[in-house]
Amino acid sequence: MLSRRELLFAASAASLAPALAHARGLVADATYLSVVNAALDEAKKNGASYADVRIHRRREEDVGVRDDHVERVSDSERFGVGVRALVNGAWGFSATPLVDVKAVQKASQTACAIARANASVSTRKVELAANPAHVDVWQTPLIKDPFKIPVADKAALLLEVSERLRKVKGVSFCTAGISTRLEWKLFASTDGALIEQTITRIGPDYEATAVHASNGEYATRGWDGQGMQAGWEHLEDSHFLDDAERVGEQAVEKVNAAPIEAGKRDLILDPTNLWLTIHESVGHPTELDRALGYEANFAGTSFATPDTLGTMYASPIVTLYADKTTPGGLATVGYDDDGVRTQKWNLVEKGKFVGYQTTREQAAWINEKASRGCSYAADHASVPFQRMPNVSLAPGEKDLSTADLIKATDDGVYITGTGSWSIDHQRYNFQFTGQMFFEVKKGRITRTLRDVGYQSNSPTFWKSCDLLGGPSTWRIGSAFDDGKGEPVQSNPVSHGCPSARFKGVSVINTRGGK
Repeated sequence: MLSRRELLFAASAASLAPALAHARGLVADATYLSVVNAALDEAKKNGASYADVRIHRRREEDVGVRDDHVERVSDSERFGVGVRALVNGAWGFSATPLVDVKAVQKASQTACAIARANASVSTRKVELAANPAHVDVWQTPLIKDPFKIPVADKAALLLEVSERLRKVKGVSFCTAGISTRLEWKLFASTDGALIEQTITRIGPDYEATAVHASNGEYATRGWDGQGMQAGWEHLEDSHFLDDAERVGEQAVEKVNAAPIEAGKRDLILDPTNLWLTIHESVGHPTELDRALGYEANFAGTSFATPDTLGTMYASPIVTLYADKTTPGGLATVGYDDDGVRTQKWNLVEKGKFVGYQTTREQAAWINEKASRGCSYAADHASVPFQRMPNVSLAPGEKDLSTADLIKATDDGVYITGTGSWSIDHQRYNFQFTGQMFFEVKKGRITRTLRDVGYQSNSPTFWKSCDLLGGPSTWRIGSAFDDGKGEPVQSNPVSHGCPSARFKGVSVINTRGGK
């Protein structure tokens, strides 16, 4: 049986193919293996104490309709090799779209030269946390590959959704789309890792717009379904078509609703709304590079600095966790782009702030011995850095339903769906809206409202959480394109949560009316 080191550094790539055919399904393409070997060997020859290489294919397909016609069809692909090298305690990176031996040897030379230049001006040497050299394969569990569904079939489904939306009296126009993403990558390192992964994601959506019959005001209502890491079967099981009439009716209901009166209210937030609040007020603040001031793009740094570890971030009933193993989660993978096996861990445990998101390089910054597996690069030409895992809210111990939370509320607003958001440069003060808003009085929904927003700051908001829905209310929400870094990279991520109640939150009228 070949060792990991022998798998990577045998004299001939061709000799590896028969062995790799039995290595848990790993790719056995001799060309790719020769490229991997050449990149790592060249990096070592040029002084790298550590190097890794990613052959990365990224494909994106998008089909969209507006009203009665197809508005867009696109299918793009990026493919190439990225090489990272650690020389004299500093990183260098280079990439090429040419997947051949000569191209990656040059990329490795360039990466090492950049690393040496960086080392001459760096103030802190990179220390990588120890990590086993994994040899493995991982892929999205799926039944139907969404890329094998004809574009014509996707367009026909979207046009049928649009037709059902426009049949609702009062709906003026609508849009619908299906986005499909594929990532295939082969990762190898001088530590002896060799990991192949195939990740498939699908994101269906649609939106109806209603215009008021007399005053010309309008309101939109989007579908509450979410993108998932799954095959076409996710869309087939998601009531995508069946929900269209209800979505259209709610758009009309919303445009005719009464405006909210500003004031303090208890909020019952549906998972279709709360997931985005988790993303902005917990997901980004617990990124270690933001907390230490090394990252400030897309809404700044973080109030959750290391000196606040151990303090109360939320009420004692709240546990928020990071998890790159959640079934269907958009950020779920077997291994990150450092070759670290992914895991689940708490960020906030029973209200107390206890953890961060880290990579192999970052672990030493807070005296941890192992990475949390949060390294990700958007494509072959992107540098891997810390990106958000799935960050979720644990359900309550009692299996309370959303109806139970409404019954327990004397004066509140029940909010569903994803709306707009705004948060300050330290991820502290924020404002969110939603899709649908329902007034709650003495335990009952009394009417539909509109123009609703809620304002708070992150710790105050989470400390106001006094009721959690149970496991039966827990749902996943998703963001296909979460931006970070400069140059900007996009990371898909999901957030699971139950329904939850928050006491005495400031509710505003987003139009400024009384």
